[in-house]
Amino acid sequence: MNKEREQTNEQLMRASTSIKRCRSEISRRLVGQQRMVDGMLIALIAGGHVLIEGVPGLAKTLAVKTLAEVLAVDFKRIQFTPDLLPADLIGTLVYRQETGEFVPRKGPIFSNVVLGDEINRAPAKVQSALLEAMAEGQVTIGDETYRLAFPFFVLATQNPIEHEGTYPLPEAQLDRFMLKLSVSYPSKKEEVDILRRVGVEKAVPVRQVVGVDDLKHMQAAAAGIAVDERIENYIVDLVHATRSRDRNRYAFVRFIEFGASPRASIYLLRCAKVVALFEGRNYLIPDDVKAVAHQVLRHRLVLSYEAESEELGPDHIVNSVLSSVSVP
Repeated sequence: MNKEREQTNEQLMRASTSIKRCRSEISRRLVGQQRMVDGMLIALIAGGHVLIEGVPGLAKTLAVKTLAEVLAVDFKRIQFTPDLLPADLIGTLVYRQETGEFVPRKGPIFSNVVLGDEINRAPAKVQSALLEAMAEGQVTIGDETYRLAFPFFVLATQNPIEHEGTYPLPEAQLDRFMLKLSVSYPSKKEEVDILRRVGVEKAVPVRQVVGVDDLKHMQAAAAGIAVDERIENYIVDLVHATRSRDRNRYAFVRFIEFGASPRASIYLLRCAKVVALFEGRNYLIPDDVKAVAHQVLRHRLVLSYEAESEELGPDHIVNSVLSSVSVP
């Protein structure tokens, strides 16, 4: 028993050290945006995908590219446009005249880290092709099905201020993303640091500090985090509160048209475990769940007309849910 506990502690310390190395190396190139970086790492370790929302120029692409370099994995960036076709994403069959055969030409989806820039500018067929690959971890070209390599991590961005010529993701497809990260402007001090850093050296080099085996180890360590039954019930209570129709119990009910699905409960648990791993703990506490509640729930709540009329956003509603549900 003691030997097993020692192995668990050693696994936890190794995973925690790998996470710290990742965060430290990324911060060498990226100024600020620590919440975005942590969100990406949480989803990567938890085995999900990320939707990043923010205005242009906030280093979203730089952050994703830097993460791929730190992991030393393949990276592909796809600029989504209205004329994009599914074949441009997943690949297609190409006819070879010399042999008279059709051979597969794999698309950019066959990579480890895939950045889909401005996903809401692509038509529904392209969005569906990407989301199918995310859900199944495989792609079919012709009659052949190809497994996507590990890790397969999709990060999609969208601009919240431009709606002309866009195809908004329906709620069922938004639910496929584990987290939705909202990226804000840097502080004045951070922007001064950006000016100084970019003015001196445009491309700050970063090193590979963890590998694929380290990532598998981090995922195994996160899966082994102990969860008390009361924490499990707390997670389910939070998600069930978003579906409640009891206005006497929850004042925020009138602002929610449709609540979060059971997938939200699963993702809350998996992401909270990674937060505990960040802190070097082998057990879960309520604060771990609260730390990821906004990222997991904000894109899963369909708000009512009353919420829109009072100019209440998803984060405000999530705050109300967290303050209304009793903490174990």
